[in-house]
Amino acid sequence: MSELLRAERLYKSYHDGTRELKVLQGASLTVARGEAVAVVGMSGAGKSTLLHLLGGLDTPDAGELLFEGKSITSQPLSRLHDFRNHAIGFVFQFHHLLPEFSAVENIIIPAMMSGRRRREIEPEALTTLERLGLADRARHRPSKLSGGEQQRVALARALVNQPALLLADEPTGNLDIHTGEAVIQLMWEMTVRQNRGLVIVTHEPLIAARADRILRLFEGRLIPLAHEDLEELMAKGKN
Repeated sequence: MSELLRAERLYKSYHDGTRELKVLQGASLTVARGEAVAVVGMSGAGKSTLLHLLGGLDTPDAGELLFEGKSITSQPLSRLHDFRNHAIGFVFQFHHLLPEFSAVENIIIPAMMSGRRRREIEPEALTTLERLGLADRARHRPSKLSGGEQQRVALARALVNQPALLLADEPTGNLDIHTGEAVIQLMWEMTVRQNRGLVIVTHEPLIAARADRILRLFEGRLIPLAHEDLEELMAKGKN
């Protein structure tokens, strides 16, 4: 498998005016095409911060991020915007849906911003919504959708541009078991099986176990975790 993303010794700290909070302290990882990588770790360990850095939403204090062998760490904001819009798909813990637009409109807006035409992408968006059990909710605004429905719309939005890399932050957190399995199945089909990359942050052992590799974020660094050690670690609440 060819390398898609490489993060080398990422550091990130935040300041609250009186003290420095060190979040990442030399975190490194690689993601290959056709590979799924799961990241586990305690709440507050910095998993969301890591995803923001990997997707170019934030910049590290030190370290380098390479995408398809090219550094994006020092790219100007305009280039970072293009990188995010064309190469990265995000599924956030908070859905960030635009309240004035319908579900299907929320999905197609990012694709339209990248230059695609509505008549081209709307059928794809509707098909994805159908696969996620939301065919009858396509014209509803976010205020008329449940939290789980909003989460599925956010996933469809992340997938519509067929990104080379999908970054997912607890994508099944508000879903029942049946719906969560459908979401995970679609994510795998749209990324791993199509030779794209997937980085998923999760507290769910069954989801993490499906990944090719599992990394534990601990004290600011990423540590390889064997599949057989995953369930025991999470059961103890020390993930």
